[in-house]
Amino acid sequence: MKRLKLFPKTFFYTLGLMLFVVVIAHILIYLLAPHMQLELSSTQNSPDHIIVSVNESKIVMQSIQKALPISLLCCLFISIVCSLLFSKAIADPIKRISRLTERMMKLDRAANCSIHTSDEIGVLAQNVDKLYSDLLTTIEHLEQEKETVRDMERSKANFLRAASHELKTPVTALNATLENMILKVGKYSDYDLYLPKCKEIVESLSRMIYEILETSKLNTSETPQPVNIWEVLEELCEPYQMIAAAHQISFSVDLDYQFSLNIPVGRFKKAVSNIIANAVQYTEAEKRVCVYTEERSIIIENECEVISKEEITRLFEPFYRSEFSRDKESGGNGLGLYIVETIFKSMDISYSFESMPDNSGMRFTIYL
Repeated sequence: MKRLKLFPKTFFYTLGLMLFVVVIAHILIYLLAPHMQLELSSTQNSPDHIIVSVNESKIVMQSIQKALPISLLCCLFISIVCSLLFSKAIADPIKRISRLTERMMKLDRAANCSIHTSDEIGVLAQNVDKLYSDLLTTIEHLEQEKETVRDMERSKANFLRAASHELKTPVTALNATLENMILKVGKYSDYDLYLPKCKEIVESLSRMIYEILETSKLNTSETPQPVNIWEVLEELCEPYQMIAAAHQISFSVDLDYQFSLNIPVGRFKKAVSNIIANAVQYTEAEKRVCVYTEERSIIIENECEVISKEEITRLFEPFYRSEFSRDKESGGNGLGLYIVETIFKSMDISYSFESMPDNSGMRFTIYL
């Protein structure tokens, strides 16, 4: 019986139980019926009743012996039919669940236990559906995490390649200059002229290494905390207002719409500071820079040369400098917007960088 499947096992168990009951019932009838006494009563016109007690064991036994085979056959047929129906009712839902779980093992997303009963089998089907749904959700999350990690690793590899290239150029120039100075080759014998240049290269390398190290820390965890956007922007804009005033740039701040957020404050400040720094850096004298809030968005505008859409997409690449500012002195090291994009992606914050409607400059919008 242990090797039988559910349907025949249920059938034989049920049939055996019903046949056992039938046999016991017939044995009891066979054994007890001969000892029963028949009471025959007849009513006549006379006022008195005539009661006759007769022990008819032989007659009863003959009747039972004639009826017993027919009764057993009828009970056997009924038992088989009832056992089949009962076994089918029990086994069919479980067989359906078994077939569906086989499809679930193959991650068939269309698999669903469509069994709607309120008994234990229905609860089992609901639990299987819930478990499979949770499994699919977990797999999707793992796939997303896997893709995110793959993108991060790819981004890190690209960043390291770009960083090594950016560092190699000034290091090579510095090494060549120092060698020529040591050998006193031609103009390089003028130490007063070339030592300050070497110092500038070293300072440039120091700034670049610092930015690279800071960029490598962007994915470290930082506990989010509630902060008022008005306070953050007021703190960030204050130093840039002084820088803008020194370069005769109009810097206006309008923070009428205030709201609070629960964010990693340090990283958020780093990203917004880079955006404002770029706005001031690429704005000429007598032009303006505006920082203001609108609904749940921060908008930073500056009057400058309009950047093409093709150029905008490349501005977020590490160490990329736009065509209008290839010089490292004025164009920075090309990490500013790369850091902004990396921070906003880690915080799941959307943004846009596009020209202003009147094409008088550029607009950076942070959607919060």
